[in-house]
Amino acid sequence: MSENIAEPTTADLDARRAARRYPERPIVAVLAVVLRSDRFLIVQRAQQPNAGRWGFPGGVLELGETVAEGAMRELREETGIVAEPGGVLDVHDAISRDADGRVQFHYILIAIRGVWRSGEGAPADDAAAVAWASRAEVEAGRYPTFPTLLPLVDRALQTA
Repeated sequence: MSENIAEPTTADLDARRAARRYPERPIVAVLAVVLRSDRFLIVQRAQQPNAGRWGFPGGVLELGETVAEGAMRELREETGIVAEPGGVLDVHDAISRDADGRVQFHYILIAIRGVWRSGEGAPADDAAAVAWASRAEVEAGRYPTFPTLLPLVDRALQTA
């Protein structure tokens, strides 16, 4: 990857988000599920949809990259953490409809286990904050998350 690529502007990001509303077909997105001891890496979303909620680092797969490459790229971009892909954990459909029943968003989320190599994590790109969370902290409500988060952590633990 070239270091001379310009960062997208706010207008670029807004245009990308708008293009994802009412899509003609599902959009493939990837998640990185990284464990370290009894903790797992989560990020707080800075942008809609789901701004303020916590989940795994991830984003839309880019043309020409594999699912594993995309998940590890998104991990680096959002947190600065480096990991190696450790296999597919799950595939999940995320479909939102508007009041008229039209599909407003349709993502196919592919969760990849990431094997941590370096970095503590700092928020960047689409992340407002980064945390190494425990199951107890999530269960206590410290991090408002998605219902799929803990089952993915369990799958990652089983495959570790």
